[in-house]
Amino acid sequence: MSVRLCIGNYASCAYCFEGLNLKVYCIEELCYCLKENAFLLDRDIMSDRLVDWVRQECGLQDLAVDLYTMVHKKGSLSAFVSRILEYAGFYDKTVVRDVEQTLKKGAGLNIIEKRKMRIDYLVEQKKYLTAISEYDALIASWEEAAGGGELQAAELKSSLYHNRGTALAGLMRYAEAAESFYKAYETDGNRESLKCFLSAKRMELDDKEYVAYAASLPDAAELVLELEQDVERLNNRWEEETDYLRLMERGNLREEDERSYLEENRRLMQALKDGYRSTIS
Repeated sequence: MSVRLCIGNYASCAYCFEGLNLKVYCIEELCYCLKENAFLLDRDIMSDRLVDWVRQECGLQDLAVDLYTMVHKKGSLSAFVSRILEYAGFYDKTVVRDVEQTLKKGAGLNIIEKRKMRIDYLVEQKKYLTAISEYDALIASWEEAAGGGELQAAELKSSLYHNRGTALAGLMRYAEAAESFYKAYETDGNRESLKCFLSAKRMELDDKEYVAYAASLPDAAELVLELEQDVERLNNRWEEETDYLRLMERGNLREEDERSYLEENRRLMQALKDGYRSTIS
């Protein structure tokens, strides 16, 4: 069990992040807010208003002096946030470094692009249902991202559909994933999206149906062949994977010790349930 010591005062007047619609009452809550919303932060948070709150409400004079200097010498957002996190000691160095890298990657992006980056991270963490819902909200307003011109807007829209398809495939909703990948392909003609579309259709349909479907797409014949070669390579590699070897061991266990086999089944089923719950939390 880890222990964290709180520093500073608990504020009588909360600090409000207007763009995020969040209020914080102490430096630890501020750290949590900064970490969890790093994908959405911009230089607007570097203000005298925040520095004054840190000094007056939290009583952290030394930190306020450092932050004031960064604000008025036009320091970087990543350095500003890192200083707060390091001073409070609420997170370890690895977390602080991750937040700093996130802020650096987000520099120069508009709010839509930052929101997309945050949702992409949810997909990486296998939070698929939450990610799909947020992709839908962004896609509904994708025209707001056209600030860099029509091409940039098309690329962004295509990327949103493609990554939404990835999240749906993660939930094994292959028909919906295929539809999303194809919309990505229609938007900007991305070859990878078309290949992912074919992959999703291959998973959705049985072998006979897929062969008939692939035959109806003469313009995609090269990609169909490429996909089959990829599948063959994956099948060959599968026999070398830890999961495959574990399955073989389980087959032997079933023959040798039925009771241990059933107990291991219960353990694995619980692990799968826990993993599924983590994707929807």
